[in-house]
Amino acid sequence: MDATSAPHLIPPEMPQYGEANHIFEMMQNLLEQLLIYQPQDPIPFMIEHLSRDNDNVPKIVILGPPASGKTTIAMWLCKHLNSNLLTMENLIEKEFSHLASEAKNHYQKFKKVPSTLLVRLIHERLKDEDYIKRGWILDGIPETREQALMIQTLGIMPRHVIVLSAPDTVLIERNVGKRIDPRTGEIYHTTFDWPPEPEIQDRLAMPEGISEMETAQKLLEYHRNIVRILPCYPKILKVISSDQPCVDVFYQALTYVQTNHRSNAPFTPRVLLCGPVGSGKSLQAALLAQKYGLVNVCCGQLLKGAVADRSNLGELIRPFFEKDMAVPDSIIMKVLTHRLKEQDCVQKGWVLHGFPRDLDQAHLLDSLGHKPNRVFFLNVPLDSVIERLTLRRTDPVTGERYHLMCKPPPTMEIQARLLQNPKDAEEQVKLKMDLFYRNSAELEEFYVDAITINADQDPYTVFEYIESGIINPLPKKIF
Repeated sequence: MDATSAPHLIPPEMPQYGEANHIFEMMQNLLEQLLIYQPQDPIPFMIEHLSRDNDNVPKIVILGPPASGKTTIAMWLCKHLNSNLLTMENLIEKEFSHLASEAKNHYQKFKKVPSTLLVRLIHERLKDEDYIKRGWILDGIPETREQALMIQTLGIMPRHVIVLSAPDTVLIERNVGKRIDPRTGEIYHTTFDWPPEPEIQDRLAMPEGISEMETAQKLLEYHRNIVRILPCYPKILKVISSDQPCVDVFYQALTYVQTNHRSNAPFTPRVLLCGPVGSGKSLQAALLAQKYGLVNVCCGQLLKGAVADRSNLGELIRPFFEKDMAVPDSIIMKVLTHRLKEQDCVQKGWVLHGFPRDLDQAHLLDSLGHKPNRVFFLNVPLDSVIERLTLRRTDPVTGERYHLMCKPPPTMEIQARLLQNPKDAEEQVKLKMDLFYRNSAELEEFYVDAITINADQDPYTVFEYIESGIINPLPKKIF
């Protein structure tokens, strides 16, 4: 585009298409792959990469000290995500691989594999079609900073890195209590998992290398290495305490690996606030508009503005206002569409409240191309709404608004002349609440990625939750 002809009138459909199909992330990933592999002919390489459609497969590294449970968590994640587990043991056991045979011989002699050989082995394995299609989980690798940098140099980039941690005293207790059944290979523990059968108890043996002194030595080596590994993975690393039930550790790990990292893609917020009367939608919309420059689109105010301007649409709306009747959806959508298509809404983004109120209106909004990319449901109990609204009063002399509990009038004289809006009567509030919750279930089903927020708390706390939901990627649903 010619910069001298700015501002450009960008159709609203263009950014919506880019967001819906993750065009920015796709191009960014494609560029990364081109720079890493530097193919002689980029076009066939790009076609092959795009045809794989594997940008979102698991690529996970799990690190942790001895006895932290990293192998158990890795195995559970592997099963849940239908991915491939890579451990030192299964790397060197691969048949018909010269590298695996060399690594196995070295491991049998020295109980370790040289870093160069290990990284080459990982690189070879990750070229397998199954690893390309279903992703991978590295258990306990890299062990050193040298290995981490070598892995990165080959273009092997994890999306999520999990580090398990626990006090050394806990880890030593776990490790020294391990016992193995030489007949079945099952692992037991003297404190946490002791077999009830006497015959199994009698044949249990203590594995090699798990004495208190040996475990302390391994922990010392781990702590020396891990502080140098962590800086290799900024922004994609999460530390989880493993000094808690294994199931809790697993669900924390699963939640993390199913979370998208914040994207660098251009993002224009299109926010929809849903909630009953008195839930604070207007206040939250005003705060968002003030902080982020979004256009505050209140459906009710738009209709009133059209009537006040005496526009053609306003003249259509006026009879409904005068008779206190609901304005037809078709007229509302004409007013709303005209506003949302204006250039400030397209460029800055918008925050809409007061519409849609039911499923039909939601479908109508969606069909006309006005799709919000963030939807929030503000939940407030009936008692709190009644307290918020029925105690509101207005001074007819000054126009000042008061609340008998939160902002009482300063003098008895003012209090004596305060008036209540008929719409704030308890019966009216209950009717509106009932109408909202009658339709809210269908709206929540329609907006599957909506975020529900407890709005019965300090409004600035509610704003922080909304802000977090806008800034961060939408969480994936865990089934």
